[in-house]
Formats: sequence, structure tokens, C-alpha cells
Amino acid sequence: MNIDAHQHFWKYTPAEYGWIGEEMSLLRRDFLPTDLRPNLAAAGIDGSIAVQARQIARETAWLLDLARQADEIRGVVGWIPLASADVRGELERFAADPLLKGVRHVVQDEPDENFILREDFNRGVAMLREFRLVYDILIFERHLPRAVAFVDRHPQQVFVLDHLAKPRIREGEMEPWRRNLFALAERENVYCKLSGLVTEADVQKPSYASLQPYMETVLEAFGPGRLMFGSDWPVCLHACPYATWLTWVREFIASLSPHEQARILGDTAAEAYNL
Repeated sequence: MNIDAHQHFWKYTPAEYGWIGEEMSLLRRDFLPTDLRPNLAAAGIDGSIAVQARQIARETAWLLDLARQADEIRGVVGWIPLASADVRGELERFAADPLLKGVRHVVQDEPDENFILREDFNRGVAMLREFRLVYDILIFERHLPRAVAFVDRHPQQVFVLDHLAKPRIREGEMEPWRRNLFALAERENVYCKLSGLVTEADVQKPSYASLQPYMETVLEAFGPGRLMFGSDWPVCLHACPYATWLTWVREFIASLSPHEQARILGDTAAEAYNL
């Protein structure tokens, strides 16, 4: 089973998607399962994980509704107010739906650089294991040392690092991202998505050559057993078509064994998210 472990849906409004700037005009429209379906079919991808793009509970409810209507959506990573005093009630409400597989908070946009270590937030994260939910870590590379401390607070929780923690590909920088990524990868309860790289590179002329050193690093750090393919569609369209990114991933893993390729293209996601 081939799985795209990271994609988004939205009904676009400027107010709710302020992060989609004028330079990203291609993304300023609705993206729904009927738009994704031809990309999955053409690429030989059997299903996907739909990931939140807004930090409101009704987005989680909406994504779960979409997943119930579209068989190719195998699970949802939603948003739940983990720092709220009522987090348990929210978890009980949403986790009753077996299609909810994980939770994500957009830590990268928090003005507090130490948000990921806040007590109220960590109190909510500590409840996720009880509900068999994964936590997706969305950060910039500068947050990696704090992410290591965060993961160490929850040694039994399953984590998935999104977008390799967004290394500075446009600048061609490898350190301290590489060193800190290896530190996080030492924690065996952390998986990583091979996703989101094309939009961290030069979106005007993305190339496999510019991404390859970062892909090699994450493969060395996590190994194929904890690495999973994600398209970050439709955000990836700001830099390249769906098929281009998947072609580069398949080129990158071509030298691996069939079992290792299967891990990256679907089996790791199925394991991590209990599909």
C-alpha cells in the first residue's frame, strides 16, 4: 500500500489562510479530494493522510467529514487545543472517530520560542497516548534542540517530524540542522516525513541536486524504517507538480531494497499512524 503521508485540503478565504501570500497565487483557491484524486491515481498512490491547515477545531471536524466521504483519505492529523483546560473533553469528542490518527500544532508560528516546552501544552500532549494518537511536530530547524527536550518528556508517545524540520535549503546550510536532526533521530519513538523540501528550496528553479544532500542526511539519520513519503500537496505546487516531487523521491530511493522502498512509500506511515 503506497501512502502519501502528508497533504492538505482547504476552501480558500484570505482571512483564514493569511499565510498564503500574493507570491503563492496558485494556492489561492479551493483544494478538495476531487482535486487530489487524479494525482494519487496517476502516481500509483493508494491513499493519503490529510493534515490540518488551520488551528480551529471545526477544521478537524471538516477533515474527518471529508475522510468519511473519500475512501482514499486513510486518516486525519487534526488540530485540538492541547493547551486548553478542556483538552480531555476535546480529545474524547474527536478521538471517538477512528479516522483521527494524530494531532498537530503549528509550533513554528508561535511567537514564544519555548512554546513546545510550555507546561499547559505538554499536559495536553501527555494525554495523546491514552487516545492512541500520534503527534506531528511542525517546527523550523532552529527549534530542533527544544524538540529533543520536548520528545524526552514523552518517551512512550509516537511523534512524526514534518518536513525534516525545514532545513535552510535556499541558503545551502547544513549545520546545525544536521547535528540537531541526528540528535532527535536518536529517539526511537520519532518518525520523519520526507516532505516539504521543494518549498524550502528555490521555488523558481527547484532541482533534485539541491535537495539530495538533505534527503541523504535524513535517510542516514532515521533509516527507511522511520521515514515516510509525503507530498505536502497542494503547497508543493508553489514549487513543482505532485508528480515531480514523487519522481525525485523514487529516484532517491531507487538504490534501496524493495522492502526499504516499501517502508518509505507507505509501510512506515501505516505503522506510525495505525492505518
